[in-house]
Amino acid sequence: MHSEEPLTESAKAVQEVAKTSGKAIDGAREFGGFIAKYIGGTVEQALGIFEDKLKYYRFENQIRLMQRASQLLKEIGLSAPTRPIPLKFAIPLLEAASLEDDIYLQDLWANLLVNAANNESCMNFKNSYIEILKSLTPMEALILKKIYSQPYEVMQHNGVITEGLPEEIRLANQIERLNPLEPKEEIQLALSNLARLGCINPTRTWGGGELFSKVNPTLLGKFFVEACTLQKRHSQ
Repeated sequence: MHSEEPLTESAKAVQEVAKTSGKAIDGAREFGGFIAKYIGGTVEQALGIFEDKLKYYRFENQIRLMQRASQLLKEIGLSAPTRPIPLKFAIPLLEAASLEDDIYLQDLWANLLVNAANNESCMNFKNSYIEILKSLTPMEALILKKIYSQPYEVMQHNGVITEGLPEEIRLANQIERLNPLEPKEEIQLALSNLARLGCINPTRTWGGGELFSKVNPTLLGKFFVEACTLQKRHSQ
């Protein structure tokens, strides 16, 4: 009598594992078909590329990426991708996107994917965009978006005052450029990482130290933000 109960529970456990594995396999194949559209290859090729790292890992993130990318394509009037993404760009993009848990950052990955797959997008394939996005926290991404909400040509030389981040940003004028107030420490740390990634330039002291009360944009930062912002079709 006592030996039957463990066997019954074990059988139930095996059944549940089988169900889960079946769902994962079906989901992985669906994801393979999705990837194949973006890289211009076959489902088998796409599955072979990703089976080691993506087949059973972060299944929910993969599904959300598919759904979000499809939604974004519809928003710009496309029913499917209009250009294949080079594998050396698509593989690290899709792998990194499937590992992201934050909803806001997931949306940036979806934007980057759809822009890359849109023939009318002005986005270039730069793996540095993937490395930057992988290295951002949600707050850092929001700060970067806020900074580049200002016209690049206007803030390029005078910079922007960071005291009000992450809620607000303002262009520096001639007076404010002299002694602006420093932002909170957590904002300074976020700005420090953005500077490390080449997305902004901090102000420098005479001795070469960093000051984050005022920062200047960079071309890399400008194009990265554009690459992660959904680009409308020219005909719209």
